[in-house]
Amino acid sequence: MVVVDTPQRMQEIANKLKREGKSIGFVPTMGYLHEGHLSLVREARKHNDTVVVSIFVNPLQFAPNEDLDRYPRDFKRDEQLLENEQVDYLFYPTVENMYPQGFQSFVEVEKLTKPLEGRSRPTHFRGVTTVVLKLFNIVKPDKAYFGKKDAQQLLVIKRMVEDLNLDIDVVGMPIVREEDGLALSSRNKYLNEEERKQAVCLYKALLRAKELIETGVEESKKIIEEMEKAIKQYELAKIDYISINRLSDLEELQKIEKNNTLVSLAVFIGNTRLIDNMWF
Repeated sequence: MVVVDTPQRMQEIANKLKREGKSIGFVPTMGYLHEGHLSLVREARKHNDTVVVSIFVNPLQFAPNEDLDRYPRDFKRDEQLLENEQVDYLFYPTVENMYPQGFQSFVEVEKLTKPLEGRSRPTHFRGVTTVVLKLFNIVKPDKAYFGKKDAQQLLVIKRMVEDLNLDIDVVGMPIVREEDGLALSSRNKYLNEEERKQAVCLYKALLRAKELIETGVEESKKIIEEMEKAIKQYELAKIDYISINRLSDLEELQKIEKNNTLVSLAVFIGNTRLIDNMWF
């Protein structure tokens, strides 16, 4: 595995691979890798000649009151995990290389970014789309892999790719969970032992929604009320939002739509904000 630390060098490598007719599969990450990330890497390995993974904790997607400075980082551990997965190139740029002095261009997807995470984190998606477009231009992937745990992010990136006519196949991959159902996340590291036990409430609430939908309950209000009840059994949990939206455009739904519904939630467990969802 080759570690590349500048956009210019990564671009040169990508251009050479393209000239040689080799396909590029790309997994963008913020590091502190877990099995969810590695499932994306394995999928990329299956379907592409070359696999590139990026590690970049992107300051543009963090608000001033968020956890940029304490976001978990362990490059040596990540490097070893990616070596084990036979990744070809690890792109590991600095903030200064990605956003040099005078940087002033941003990418914004409008409507899809307003609900859900956009309400709680209004500047977040502008940072995500800007860095992802930069990474796409640098790495030049044929396919890019994202987890469905960040459902809105996946939908926003798909929209950006379509709207800007990018010749990239964006592949959404299933959520990877712990045995008790907690969705894998780098931020799970923040949880102490008791918080970790109670964090399962997100998955329990989603299972309750699934049970109701499968037994024919259609009213979003009723489902959300039942999800709230499931979460309120856990004293350390504080709900940020629970929402039921149309998958295609993220409009809020009064009633479940068959094969086109996203049930999602964000919950604070102590001081740690976790998100999760199910696609119906």
